[in-house]
Amino acid sequence: MSLIDLFKRKKTKKQECKVLLAMAIFNNGDSFDVHQIIAHFESHWGVKPLDKEGNKEVASFRIDGETVALAEMQVQIPWADIEGTAQYAYNWPKASEDLKHHTGHAFATLMAGQKSRRERCEILSKVMYSIFKTSGAIGVYLGSESLLIPKKQYIDSMDILENGDFPVSLWIYIGLRQLETGNCAYTYGLKEFNKQEIEIINSKLSLEDLYEFLLNISAYIIGNDVTLKSGETIGLSQEQKIPVIISKGSFVEGESIKLSV
Repeated sequence: MSLIDLFKRKKTKKQECKVLLAMAIFNNGDSFDVHQIIAHFESHWGVKPLDKEGNKEVASFRIDGETVALAEMQVQIPWADIEGTAQYAYNWPKASEDLKHHTGHAFATLMAGQKSRRERCEILSKVMYSIFKTSGAIGVYLGSESLLIPKKQYIDSMDILENGDFPVSLWIYIGLRQLETGNCAYTYGLKEFNKQEIEIINSKLSLEDLYEFLLNISAYIIGNDVTLKSGETIGLSQEQKIPVIISKGSFVEGESIKLSV
């Protein structure tokens, strides 16, 4: 199959739900070098990309049996697509200013494959890390997860993966809201791991504490493939037993898991 076919071929619904996509963002006409990305990936992660095909602008290769496709786009991501996400990117306060006049982007795509969502997220994150380490990319946009992540945060977060844990802040969005009735937090992206989203409503904990709590709970759920059920309890220690309640979502569509902390 040709590389162009790889990007243009019609996908089945089953394939579409498995494809992972990240967009590296560039300023000042910068872009990536496929050869440098592949060389860095092999030297840093100790895995040799196979079946390399393509050219400077469009390329594909295989990692652990999964197909990675890269495509350079010397145009902006439509501002309407990322403006809303930039406004709510509390992790990147200057996102709107930094990205308003970006000059190009690059697709990093993990095509449909057989590994678990977590394993595939790990592969894509490693590819993104190699892109950041070998280019002037200033950040990454993950539209399905409503995430905009600046370069430094992404690189720093990958230390978690190198230490054997899961950098879930690169895979799911954690929303934070401050209301008169209390602080709220929710996940957006657990559904992609076939898990229900989690919400904390009207808590007395600080937004920072809620963020860390949801981050740790999400890492536990994703890392151990845990499916929470109504009536069970969960906590970050043996002593902490928080009841699991499933009800209509407040900040997310459908039902969500409610945890009271």
